[in-house]
Amino acid sequence: MAAFPYYDNPAIDALNGQAVALLNLFAQRGYVREEPAVLQPAEIFLDRSGEEIRRRTFTLMDPSGRELCLRPDLTIPICREAVQQGRSFPARIAYNGLVFRHQPGEPHRATQFFQAGVELLGLDDRAAGETEILSLTIEALRVAGLKDFSLRIGDLALFGALVDALALPVQWRARLKRHFWRAGYVESLLYWLGHGDRKAALPGSRAEIEALLDTHADAPLAGRTREEIIARTMDRAADAAALKLDAKVADAIAKLLDISGPAETALAQARALLKTAGINLDPQLAAMDARLAALKSLGVDPAQVQFTAHFGRNMEYYTGFVFELWARDKEGPVQIAGGGRYDSMMEMLGAKQPVSAIGCALRTERLLAVKNFAGGA
Repeated sequence: MAAFPYYDNPAIDALNGQAVALLNLFAQRGYVREEPAVLQPAEIFLDRSGEEIRRRTFTLMDPSGRELCLRPDLTIPICREAVQQGRSFPARIAYNGLVFRHQPGEPHRATQFFQAGVELLGLDDRAAGETEILSLTIEALRVAGLKDFSLRIGDLALFGALVDALALPVQWRARLKRHFWRAGYVESLLYWLGHGDRKAALPGSRAEIEALLDTHADAPLAGRTREEIIARTMDRAADAAALKLDAKVADAIAKLLDISGPAETALAQARALLKTAGINLDPQLAAMDARLAALKSLGVDPAQVQFTAHFGRNMEYYTGFVFELWARDKEGPVQIAGGGRYDSMMEMLGAKQPVSAIGCALRTERLLAVKNFAGGA
């Protein structure tokens, strides 16, 4: 996507007009506009957003030594302000503003761009919240003049529920969830749990560990004694050797993560696969059925909705349902909007109790480029 032509007055006017239309829509639906500071504490992004954003964040040091950053995202600072201000819930918040992201290896792409979006915080009825955000996102595209787009949907809660049902120690279940975003890692770990040689994963005998330490005699011990290292390594080796996941179940999970295609077909494949493996995820699959029904009621053609099991977007704060909307500009397919559920965010930012959260963001410059391309095609 080429940089937006800020020098082009007609394009700037069009972008501003589009922003007014979107913000008016959000206001009509009860969303109040907020504008977080452009400079934000760096740690709230570096600790919570994921590698994709961390490596693209512009950081700086203020004169007092605090590490700050140019906001690469608006969701996190809006949630942080809601916590700090002690907002009552549910809260409906809208925004339109610049965000800043480094584009490594792509100097032709803009390092700043506009996002418009909404955040719905603290609505207890999660299904109703998802329908509300989906409806508002699609309505926003239509208000902006775009009719032709496709959706990609997924649900991290589906994988989370699957992992929680496994006969594995808590730390291993957490490990699988934590690395959901890493391509190939979860599949490799599942294969190792179902088929691998755990006894060979770590040196298990005292003699093996001592021999390994002797070959690295110059390595620092990080404040631990030799005996402590030997004991800890023997314990870890014993835990690894005891780990075992039914190979049939491990293979079924890996196959589930490979499922991607038209949503109705993909979900039917998921149900058949889970039934064969004896795994019950009916509540999570029913929730996805309800989302598809909601999209259909909004006039979205089911053929334009793709379900991808191994899909979490590029933000590690997502916890459940996620979605992206795609269209075409003159350079090809381009993501124009995206969002999802991030129910742990508010607590991570200091909330005293759990707060449900879901939102969406629109790339307004891309939206305008897509609309202009469609109009000229």
